[in-house]
Amino acid sequence: MANVIIAFSKRENAVSIRNIFVKAGIEVSAICQTGAKVLQYAEMWNEGIVVCAARMPDMHYMQLREYLPPEFQMLLIASPEQWADGLPDGVVGLPMPIRVYDLVNTVEMIQQSRDRRRKKRRQEGRTRNDSDRQAIEQAKALLMERNNMTEDEAHRYVQKTSMESGTDMAETARMILTVMHE
Repeated sequence: MANVIIAFSKRENAVSIRNIFVKAGIEVSAICQTGAKVLQYAEMWNEGIVVCAARMPDMHYMQLREYLPPEFQMLLIASPEQWADGLPDGVVGLPMPIRVYDLVNTVEMIQQSRDRRRKKRRQEGRTRNDSDRQAIEQAKALLMERNNMTEDEAHRYVQKTSMESGTDMAETARMILTVMHE
């Protein structure tokens, strides 16, 4: 579940929206009255959804969007005139006055979209090109030959070393090849 931050200059507006979300089963992580406070939370959480008005005491929603990490989405609740020129990437507009049904469905849609993007990125990360696969196979063959390992042991060694060093398996395999060829 994404971190949901509600940002309105009037606290009672933010609390009303939080109550709507809570009734709908959407967890709210924070309520803010300034853009600066939103940015503090965004720095801690790295991803999420900011539900906000067009203007806060210290900044406009466009400035806030600019400063937010790209992993954050924004739901702007304002009159359509506020975004007559279009909305920037990562911002969805919901016209005032809002209906509870539209508010809840829009946040759920943003969460589902974020989950799909995350799943797609994860799947893309799993595919290796031929040179990466070849480096891994060569490193495993070298480990099997020089250290008398089975293929499974060599694979686990490359995998474990990769996880411990924080690099991907192909890069780890290339390091093993470099070190063992010296």
